[in-house]
Amino acid sequence: MDWLYKVCRWILGGIFIYAGTTKLLAPAIFATLIDAYGITPESLIMPVAITLPLLEVMAGIGLLFDIRGSLALIAVLLVLFIAILWYAISMGLDIDCGCFGPEDIEAKAFHGLRLSLFRDMVMLGGVAFIYGWRRFGNIFPIATMDLVNTLLSKRR
Repeated sequence: MDWLYKVCRWILGGIFIYAGTTKLLAPAIFATLIDAYGITPESLIMPVAITLPLLEVMAGIGLLFDIRGSLALIAVLLVLFIAILWYAISMGLDIDCGCFGPEDIEAKAFHGLRLSLFRDMVMLGGVAFIYGWRRFGNIFPIATMDLVNTLLSKRR
């Protein structure tokens, strides 16, 4: 069953890499999507539009290589996304979630916040599975410095 652990890691990592990369390709449009939620101060919108996708890509790459801390970062990001989606749904917002990058926000804003919330909860379930598998399967992620040392020793 170790293959299931790996597949789960790769799927979650791939999703986060894809989502972060699409947002990084058009940060100004992603900033507009962030602004539509109305919870980020104007002066922080662009820094958030760049930092958040960078964190997604870093966490996704880290999860692909099973680097310690990457799963925790993905869990924190998912909890943040779930809270924001919950807020948007409770406020009755009719906006694109922005989850997988910018789209034409006026023409393609759709009622997909509930579906996005469900998808994020399923991914959070995947995070719980990975944590559980690590605990009961005695799997220990690679420490970042161990990975760096391994890569450096292969160059010599």
